[in-house]
Formats: sequence, C-alpha cells, structure tokens
Amino acid sequence: MAMIKTLETYEQLKAVSDPFRSQILMLLIEKPMTGQQLAEYFDLPRAKIHYHLKELQKHELVDLSYTEEKGGILQKFYRASASGFYPDPSLFPNTEEVSESNRQMLLRMAEKERRVILSAPSDAFVDQALSSASDYEEWPLVGHMSQMHLSKEDFIEWKKRYFALMEEFSERSNQTSCENASLYYFHSTAFEIDYPAFETDTKKDQKDN
Repeated sequence: MAMIKTLETYEQLKAVSDPFRSQILMLLIEKPMTGQQLAEYFDLPRAKIHYHLKELQKHELVDLSYTEEKGGILQKFYRASASGFYPDPSLFPNTEEVSESNRQMLLRMAEKERRVILSAPSDAFVDQALSSASDYEEWPLVGHMSQMHLSKEDFIEWKKRYFALMEEFSERSNQTSCENASLYYFHSTAFEIDYPAFETDTKKDQKDN
C-alpha cells in the first residue's frame, strides 16, 4: 500500500468526497476486509457494499489484496490503495469537492483516533513512575491543542519541519528491533480556521504586550 496517492481525476475526487465511501476507505486503510465483513460492520446489505467497493476499485482507490477460501467459498479481501489521498493541483478549480474530500478524510481520521484511544490499555495514559513529573519530556503521552496566527510562509515552514521530523523518526522505527521498542500512535492535524477555537483573555494579552 502506497503512503500517499494523488487523486488525478474528478471521479476519484468525488468518490473520496462521499461520506460513506470515505468511511469504507478509512477502514480499508486500517486492514484488508471482505465485502461481507464491511456489510456486517455497517449493518447494510452486502449488495450495497459491493456496489461501493466496485466503484472505489474502478477509480483505483481500492485494490484486491488477496483471496482466501473458507468453507468452499472464495473470500475477497480488499485494501485501500494508499494510506492517504491528496488531490492533484489540476483539480483545485473544483473547490467544493476538494474541500469536502479533505474534510471527510480528516473526520474519518478523528473517528479512528477516538477508537484507538478507547481501545488503548490504561498503562498508555498513566505511567506510575512518571505520573507526577512536571517535565513534559517525562510524560507517558502527548495531548495538545493550540491556535496560532501565522503567515502562509510560517505555516509552510512548520509543515517542512514537521514532515522532516516524522520522516526521521519513521526511519528510526524501521531500524529499531521490536523487542526493544513499544508501539506508539500518532495523529496530527493543522488547517486554517475562520473563527478562534479557543477564547483568549484580550485584556490580559493587551496588558502583556
């Protein structure tokens, strides 16, 4: 499965913009599943699931991962063709569809994070040896939300540093023996907003300035 797949056609863009198909894609990013498994997950007729799978496969967003025979029945396991999708710049004139496709993928990622948090072991959130530490470097987890006023250039610089850092640690992960490492989950989002997500103490800010 590729890391990022570029959406090159308007039809691919529309498929990713569809809320239900984006849910299917997110599940198939996590692991291969059959049409029957998806039908059971969504509690929908298998024929409806297969229709959407066929459409996603037609637009090269889903691939047949492997087949497996069980009880004399050939089961087909499907997998997303990439772990992320991003529109080609040539599609940007379709502003509404580009916006909706990105919004749907972020929503699905947020839903995935919620499931991961709920299923994670208690030890992931409380390390008895470090629970009283005041230094963030000793915290057993990272949970952070913030808003900043940045120029476009500053945001681009932040993205460059962020992806460089993730690439560096991804390489370390590939070189680290599983016997000497724990498995960590990372999820980051950053995007422009119209209204503050958090209220600020305007009077205090003015006084400090």
